[in-house]
Amino acid sequence: MHIGILTGGGDCPGLNAVIRAVTLSLINHAGARVTGIRKGFYGLIARQVCTLTADTVDAILHEGGTILGAHNSANPFRWTAQADVPAQDVSHEVLAYARELGLDALIVVGGDGTMAIANRIHQLGLPVVGVPKTIDNDLMHTERTFGFDSAVAIVAESLQRIATTARSHGRVMVVETMGRYAGWIALAGGLAGGAHAIVLPEFAYSPDALAQLCRQRERQQGYTVICVAEGAKAIDGAMVVKARLEHSPDPIRLGGVGELLREQLQSRVASEVRSTQLGHVQRGGAPTAFDAALSTQFGWWAAQLVLRKAFGQMVVLRNSSCTSVPLAEVAGKVRQVPADDQWVQTARSLGVRFGDETLTEAAI
Repeated sequence: MHIGILTGGGDCPGLNAVIRAVTLSLINHAGARVTGIRKGFYGLIARQVCTLTADTVDAILHEGGTILGAHNSANPFRWTAQADVPAQDVSHEVLAYARELGLDALIVVGGDGTMAIANRIHQLGLPVVGVPKTIDNDLMHTERTFGFDSAVAIVAESLQRIATTARSHGRVMVVETMGRYAGWIALAGGLAGGAHAIVLPEFAYSPDALAQLCRQRERQQGYTVICVAEGAKAIDGAMVVKARLEHSPDPIRLGGVGELLREQLQSRVASEVRSTQLGHVQRGGAPTAFDAALSTQFGWWAAQLVLRKAFGQMVVLRNSSCTSVPLAEVAGKVRQVPADDQWVQTARSLGVRFGDETLTEAAI
């Protein structure tokens, strides 16, 4: 048995733990050959691979990033080596190279865009098993994706550190997190980090409602900390788009809503308002213990699916146990925060604002 594995999309804490678990499980239980595909699907396009052995993966469990490298715009169905060259479908060349390598199956680790590509590759005849990876925790049908816990830990610690400056100077501090079109990172990080307002893509915010909170806290506590997800938008507003990469599976790059919110609040409150964009620090570095264990569990189950020849499936976590769902049910879909989510209910009960509250008569 000869199995390939690639890590698509962006880097994420826990990727190396998946690679390690897949490799060791397949070698120990089936004597399989395992080949690493470098830089996601780019490795199948550019014919860049490496051999993975027990020695290769022995010490990578807690290492951040991915030893295979990643690529967030290597789509075999819309590939171009240069920005000014029209995109081409090179999927058949990719399949031909997989046959040349003698791959019996391919394990693809990635988010919704990567799973969409993986599903199409599977439909063309190369057996695929998917492993959900994203700090955004926004993939359908799985309770958790690895990398999320690590990102939340960074956000929570950052909020706690920034709160000391906010208190010392009597400021409103706005902290922008990643998360794309879902607010899971901001929600969990804001809840764990003690934010006074959490602004999510799922609930359009009113600058006036958030300013009301800030003015109340100016009089009482003297400072405010706001956690805002990068995909958040004001009522009658739009998401803040930083850039577009047309050949990426997800061409929109969000970023800047924290600074926009700072500008909106500064004219409405007496306190000085500052903004901080956490950026890629949220997905760098070693995984938390939870993510190291979860990604190992995911890698083991992906290997089990391969051994059972249960292809066209993606690993998911349900009730703390692994199972799987068809790739087609996950590909290109986003799991957002529902209004009745218990984290949302918990935050609201503690007085945390989301910016969607109705203004009181006194504030008007």
